[in-house]
Order: sequence, then structure tokens, then C-alpha cells
Amino acid sequence: MVIAAVIGVCVLLAVLAFLVPRLSHHAQRGTQRPLGAGARAGGKAPGFLGKLLQKPFSSGSRAVGRSGSAGRRTRSRMPF
Repeated sequence: MVIAAVIGVCVLLAVLAFLVPRLSHHAQRGTQRPLGAGARAGGKAPGFLGKLLQKPFSSGSRAVGRSGSAGRRTRSRMPF
């Protein structure tokens, strides 16, 4: 469920970053904030379990950041 939500947000953010690059920063930060909170909460579990619970949220946050920057980078390369 988390994976499908992250994929959907990444696609939406990439389209938003392509259409309105300046406004996409707010959406990107707003999406990364709860993912970071989930990663911090999962990381508080002891030992290996903490790393295991933290990983989906941290990789999701990284994916959201990459999709936003990819949309803005693609927009900057367009000739118009």
C-alpha cells in the first residue's frame, strides 16, 4: 500500500514539476515531511528491526525528491 502511494505521488509530483516548476517545491517538501517522520519513527525500533521499518519511508522520500528534480530538470531542457 505504501509503495503504491509513493509511486502515485512521484508521478503526480513529476508532472507538477514539469508544468509549474516553482510551485512544485512546496508539494515536494510537503510530501517528504511525513515520509521523514515515518522514517524517524521506524528508526526508533531497536536493532535490525529499526532499519527494516525505516527503509520504506527513507527510500520513498528519496524517490519523491528525485522525481521532482527530474521534472524540473526536464522542463529546463525544453526549448520553450
